[in-house]
Amino acid sequence: MASNTVRPHLAGMLALALLAGGAHAQGRTLSADDYARAARFLGFNAAPLVDHAVQDVKWLDDGHFWYVDHDARGDRYLTVDAATGKAAPAFDQAKLAAALAKAGGKPVKAEKLGVRDFGIAADGRLDVQRGGKRYLCDLKAAAPSCAEKAAKGGKEPGVLSPDKKREAFIRDWNLWVRDVATGKETRLTTDGVENYGYATDNAGWKHTDNAILVWSPDSTKIATFQQDQRKTGDMYLVTTNVGHPRLLQWKYPLVGDKDVTMIERVVIDVAAGKVTRLKMPPDQHRSSLCDDVSCGRDGGWDDVKWAPDGKTLAFVSTSRDHKHEWFRIADAATGAVRTVFEEQVPTYYESGNDQVNWFYLPESHEAIWFSERSNWGQLYLYDLDTGRLKHAVTSGEGNVTQVLRVDPKTRTVWFRGVGRTPGVNPYYQQFWKVGLDGGQPQLLAPEDADHTITLSPDGTYFVDSYSTPTTPPVAVLRRADDGATVAPVARADVGRLLAAGWKAPEPFTVKARDGRTDLYGLMFKPTDFDPAKKYPVVDYIYPGPQTGSVGSRSFAAARGDHQALAELGFVVVAIDGMGTPWRSKAFHDAYFGNIGDNTLPDQVAGIKELGKRYPWIDLDRVGIWGHSGGGNATAGALFRYPDFFKVGWAESGNHDNRNYEDDWAEKWQGLLVADKDGKGNYDDQANQNHAANLKGHLMLVHGTLDDNVPPYETLLVAEALIKANKDFDMLLIPNVHHGYGMPATLYAMRRRWDYFVRYLAGDTPPSGFEIKAPKPD
Repeated sequence: MASNTVRPHLAGMLALALLAGGAHAQGRTLSADDYARAARFLGFNAAPLVDHAVQDVKWLDDGHFWYVDHDARGDRYLTVDAATGKAAPAFDQAKLAAALAKAGGKPVKAEKLGVRDFGIAADGRLDVQRGGKRYLCDLKAAAPSCAEKAAKGGKEPGVLSPDKKREAFIRDWNLWVRDVATGKETRLTTDGVENYGYATDNAGWKHTDNAILVWSPDSTKIATFQQDQRKTGDMYLVTTNVGHPRLLQWKYPLVGDKDVTMIERVVIDVAAGKVTRLKMPPDQHRSSLCDDVSCGRDGGWDDVKWAPDGKTLAFVSTSRDHKHEWFRIADAATGAVRTVFEEQVPTYYESGNDQVNWFYLPESHEAIWFSERSNWGQLYLYDLDTGRLKHAVTSGEGNVTQVLRVDPKTRTVWFRGVGRTPGVNPYYQQFWKVGLDGGQPQLLAPEDADHTITLSPDGTYFVDSYSTPTTPPVAVLRRADDGATVAPVARADVGRLLAAGWKAPEPFTVKARDGRTDLYGLMFKPTDFDPAKKYPVVDYIYPGPQTGSVGSRSFAAARGDHQALAELGFVVVAIDGMGTPWRSKAFHDAYFGNIGDNTLPDQVAGIKELGKRYPWIDLDRVGIWGHSGGGNATAGALFRYPDFFKVGWAESGNHDNRNYEDDWAEKWQGLLVADKDGKGNYDDQANQNHAANLKGHLMLVHGTLDDNVPPYETLLVAEALIKANKDFDMLLIPNVHHGYGMPATLYAMRRRWDYFVRYLAGDTPPSGFEIKAPKPD
């Protein structure tokens, strides 16, 4: 009898549950207005609403710099006298706008000039860079005018000599120089042939017409190489078009290849046209910093440094697996090479963060060497005569990240560093100086913030722009000897941004996979956030190992589309897991030799901790997305943690690093090793080998002309999913590269929003919404 009375009650409860479940599954229907509101928080809409945010300045000479001051009225170009700290208009913007408009035949707004760089030419005219062109402008004439500064000679990109009189460039696999004033061209080498050329720029994932070389300080000699890739394997792509496709073919060495690209180092006497080969075997096409011989922000050859007198040069050779470094000195006249000292490490060596941090000091017969041998990135002083370590220049916890200046006369080093001040976020860059002969480093930029530093050419002053993800930048002019403030430069105002509804991301810390190590991240919530609701989570991931998910800790009005996506009803998080840089060496080494890890154990642990901390986080609805390495990690997340990650959007992933260029993976995973049965150390990292585990919704995206991560990487995963009879989605974007460009980037973004709205939130997206970027002026 009791059972008869219970059954109707249970039936009613079941009916209510089914109704509730149906309503939840159906969800709400988002409108075009909802998407438009989200798009307000994309960078091209949000960044212009920040006023007086000075994070980048350029020095005109030792005592003057310029910057752009932006506000609601537009842009003002200002120059500052460092001695007084006083700012003044850099030029008459109305006159320049009129002159540029006349020269280009199109209207130019004075408040939106779009000038990227400028200087003063020898004849007093303004030398202006705008829209990829350079102009010489006379603003003092009765009728101001600008004339396009046409390059004399060929169009090959050149490397300017220190005296600015000549530039070196590549033509037909040989190195040439061009006289800047006359355009006269001189051929320096004659034996360069196809795939065995001089100064050629080809890392497989990157291949350009730029020349990789270093001029001597007196502009008389060039250090470069003859790059041998004659036996290197090829990569192929084809265009999508009506008619016969065009075949794209270039050299692209793969992990485990017997023959990879090598370099033969040379010194060229420009006046004599004499090529001196360094007396050593061919060197690996490797860098002490990145996965190319050229890593620097200026596109130079970072691991080569000339002596001031141009008689010798120092360089660092790196083994194929990045575990062995040799510091060497070459005689520029004879080509004789001497190995001074070397360092071997069990995992991989790096010479800094974003910059090579070793320096050649021939006057004192010393070298500054960067090493993580103490578990932290520190500077060490070596004797060049004996090759012996003299002493550590810096020590303790925290890293030297970038040495910005070395003064051999005062024996002083200025550097950026992280994690060196207790209580300060370990990702915040601060600025220090230290003596080469020891002593405690002096903190010159002490604010608890991330500091961007721009030193004057002579090192007397520096502009310090400091901010955090939640506080806008403050820029000040300081003295480099003691950090004293000379004058304020600008203080950002986010009033208009706040009026548009913007809210800062929320920094958080969670524990790593080990339950002890702190991980740092950012959280983005809808601006109409309701703590009484349950929100699905989208995890944005870039697993490294060369960088992390969060990116810069400086202020940014927008970080990708994180806030925009959050507006559609999500909590978006980014977490820098173990295995990413900027922390200790042990932290960075966390998944060395196991790329398939991809920080995923940390992502899972961190999100679960957030779910326990905040009841409004729905751990039953967790999605993930990323591009490139993040695309690899996204597919890996759905394959390795199929019960946790329900929806993934994987863009342009290097899903099996045996199909990626040799240098990147051989550094982080190690050299390819296989047993007699063919099983090896690269099997587990291959996403296609785990594809049968897929349970959730997965979108695979790739550009068909991706010459960094070839599209075959994604097709390997697609093939495995088909063989496993798994449902998945795929978007191939015709004729785009690793970065999709416009309008494909915005199209993919809108499709990504739709995907998470539909499959993670259970809502219905608007049909065919188009994200539009503002048209350039």
